[in-house]
Amino acid sequence: MSALVVTGTDTGAGKTLVTAAIAAALRARGMSIGVAKPAETGCPRRADGLYPEDAATLAAAAAVWSPASPASPVSSAAAPVARAAASGIDDDTATVEPLDAVCPYRFPDPLAPMLAAARVGTTIDVDALVRTLTARAVAVDILLIEGAGGVLVPLTPAATYADLARMLDAPVLLVVGSRLGAINHALLSLEALRTRAVRVLGYVVNRLAPAGDLAVDTNTDLLRGLTADRFLGELPHLTDVAETLRALRAGGAAAHAARTRLAALASAHIGLDALVAAAHRRA
Repeated sequence: MSALVVTGTDTGAGKTLVTAAIAAALRARGMSIGVAKPAETGCPRRADGLYPEDAATLAAAAAVWSPASPASPVSSAAAPVARAAASGIDDDTATVEPLDAVCPYRFPDPLAPMLAAARVGTTIDVDALVRTLTARAVAVDILLIEGAGGVLVPLTPAATYADLARMLDAPVLLVVGSRLGAINHALLSLEALRTRAVRVLGYVVNRLAPAGDLAVDTNTDLLRGLTADRFLGELPHLTDVAETLRALRAGGAAAHAARTRLAALASAHIGLDALVAAAHRRA
């Protein structure tokens, strides 16, 4: 089994962008990639139910689900081929999963999953999540699991995303949203993981402001000097992240172009060979 939990220094750090880019790049290498967003909050309500945008983005990046039909599992034998062709994916290697498998828990309120669940009268079954994610990880080369918010965001009163990673025996990749305050957030996150005996695979810096922002221009070098944790790359500032991810979910030629762009982004700026090797290495 090889699973990797992707967490961030905060909400808005760029977890979905980084996870989607890694998924697209590894998929382009011919690897079988699974993706998961165990719980997504702040989901808009559509006619066919709550729509988890982050989960849909990841699934489209990994080519494991067709974004053309967001709320419905594949229901016919012809669907995988038709959907793969529409997305520009090789239909001989594409796999298609229901979005429910990617994101089993969806909530309308933009809150920590524990509280969002409580507000609709339910709880998250972490043990069931661990069983499901473990089974999915066995079936692919790497299962990329995106968290919500940061390391200590609670799924239940007794379990955070750090606990989920520990229960899965999965390493964690930290996405550092580079802005003023990121150094403190990054060091606290790394320390929190280590004190909970969670294996840290490394960190990726995501620039949230263009060149000329003094904090962003100096954060990466400062962080590399303050921690021995593995630096796996730095994404440049992108002005059209939302548009790119929206295109990815849209399907067709636009999705193919967005997937290709994200794959190139990760290949150029993230140490994918080191990431894959470390993800498969046991502590």
